[in-house]
Amino acid sequence: MSWLSAALRGRPSHTLVGVSAAVTAALAVLTDLVLVPPDAVQGDAQRLMYVHVPSAWTAYLCFAVVLLASLGVLAGHDDRWDPLARAAAELGAGMTALTLLEGALWGSSSWGTWWAWDPRVVSTTLLLVVYVAYLLVRSLPGPAARVRRRAALLGIAAFAQVVVVHFSVLWWRSLHQPPTVLTPDQPAPIAGSMLAALLLSLVAFTLGAVWFVTGRCASLSATSPRRSPVEHRSPVAAGEPR
Repeated sequence: MSWLSAALRGRPSHTLVGVSAAVTAALAVLTDLVLVPPDAVQGDAQRLMYVHVPSAWTAYLCFAVVLLASLGVLAGHDDRWDPLARAAAELGAGMTALTLLEGALWGSSSWGTWWAWDPRVVSTTLLLVVYVAYLLVRSLPGPAARVRRRAALLGIAAFAQVVVVHFSVLWWRSLHQPPTVLTPDQPAPIAGSMLAALLLSLVAFTLGAVWFVTGRCASLSATSPRRSPVEHRSPVAAGEPR
């Protein structure tokens, strides 16, 4: 966690991550749009994969961070972990919305429709609804510590929906293709050049996510109110009248 702490304090590591993300993204764009050939069946529409899959991966990663940070909040480290949970949830919700938009564009080409009552599509939509609700819970009125704990409990429970989304194509009959890279007991059914381009995009999205979340977390940490020790003392202990 030392690299994260350094980034949150505004050290050059945060800038380095941002520059690395920008350079990797530029290389990914060149590779995905120019160097890698179009798919033999889907043509250029398949190039949406190089954004669709990384955006979904980034959303998963962010929601895993929300889960871990929420556990930290419940452990009593609100000031340290709560800003991280909020920053990761904001990016995760954005990436989920982007995933749905890209899926609609890709589906209109592959399935001939913008929307299908497909298990993966429906479960991903519910995933977005759950984490938007999480962000709304954070804006409810009340003592800051209580709001943080409520959000933390929801942040932990919400991760179950990530599991549902991931396994939806295996649990139910689906128009959506099964896992392409992490296929069990067989090689990945994807050309080597396409796999390399996809992995490069994954790295670019991951670096960009680290840059955004750490920067946003630092901003939230600087503006959020600190918990006062008096907050947990009784009125009598604090010397106040009953």
